[in-house]
Amino acid sequence: MARAFLVVMDSLGVGGAPDAGGYFNGDLPDTGANTLGHIAAACAAGQADQGRAGPLRLPNLDALGLGAALRLASGARGAGLDGDPSDLWGVAEERSRGKDTPSGHWELAGLPVPWDWAYFPKTTPCFPDDIVAEVMRLAGTDGILGNEHASGTEIIDRLGAAHQETGWPICYTSVDSVFQIAAHEETFGLDRLLALCAALAPMLHTRRIGRVIARPFSGAPGSYARTANRHDYAIAPPGPTLLDLVQGAGRVTYTIGKIRDIFAGRGVDHAVTGPDAALMEHLGAHVADTADGSLTFANFVEFDSLYGHRRDVAGYARHLEWFDAMLGPILAALRPDDLMILTADHGNDPTWPGTDHTRERVPVLAKGPYSGQIGIRAFADVGASLAAHLGLPNQGPGQSFL
Repeated sequence: MARAFLVVMDSLGVGGAPDAGGYFNGDLPDTGANTLGHIAAACAAGQADQGRAGPLRLPNLDALGLGAALRLASGARGAGLDGDPSDLWGVAEERSRGKDTPSGHWELAGLPVPWDWAYFPKTTPCFPDDIVAEVMRLAGTDGILGNEHASGTEIIDRLGAAHQETGWPICYTSVDSVFQIAAHEETFGLDRLLALCAALAPMLHTRRIGRVIARPFSGAPGSYARTANRHDYAIAPPGPTLLDLVQGAGRVTYTIGKIRDIFAGRGVDHAVTGPDAALMEHLGAHVADTADGSLTFANFVEFDSLYGHRRDVAGYARHLEWFDAMLGPILAALRPDDLMILTADHGNDPTWPGTDHTRERVPVLAKGPYSGQIGIRAFADVGASLAAHLGLPNQGPGQSFL
């Protein structure tokens, strides 16, 4: 029986979103943002040679249609990304009014977001007094640190020492609908941080704040580093998704990375987490032995978290080349009737001003028993197509492109 794999390369946009002018990084619109295109251009110009050198080399992804998707989405051409795809390929654009993780993933799974998310104003302080008071009550502290829009790594470097001295949690947000709490795993305690975020989340979910994110870190002043124990407490999807559809049909669902958190555990039978290197091993193992008729849904977050948000062009390029090299044997191990779709949930152009996501189209690259160009589709069409491949009735607004 056919199996399906949906792999999200978190933030690998290919530019060209027609509504990018309505989305901003600071005071500047996202018009012209192009994550893949600008990384490829920087590599070709010798501006991304730290730990690597020369044009961007992605032979496996390009053979699936990555370069072709870039050209279709935005008209850009990436040096070295000029393959002639033989499988199914195209691009997708988001209909939900956001450029955040839940919006992208829910819509890829067939459920566009039916509401406008709530956000915190770009002021300091930015959080309402009652939310601050609730954090203090739950944490058992006399105050909080931060209370602002900030980059997660920057605010830890800036306020980590004060956090360890006072015991106050570091609270911050971004242009996404998130409330993030950073705390030191040893001095504050990992379990205490997770309990704080879990207890706070329901209050914020009622206000349409999409996620409360625990951001544990370790180390000492001058050498703080995030750990792999991040946890997202996300609002539950407001309707059924592809995961629910597959599970409801008596099939097995597997998630890799932060997918379980994004969907609040809904429709998930088995889940594994970890850094991208470990997740790649899990993906290979899942291709080798998951059940017939199953769905595996994976997210590789480090494109976004380690390189996009930190505006690290060379790091993003290195990670893409690593991902491509590791992907080759996994693609070769797919069964003849398997379908693997590789895509993204939004952009995060590391050459763009600011540190936030960018509104972009995304590639849709399929390895399986199909071929041809699908053109420019909706995110929800990805979920509808995976359902069709599994022989399940589509329950959402998407249309299968198979």
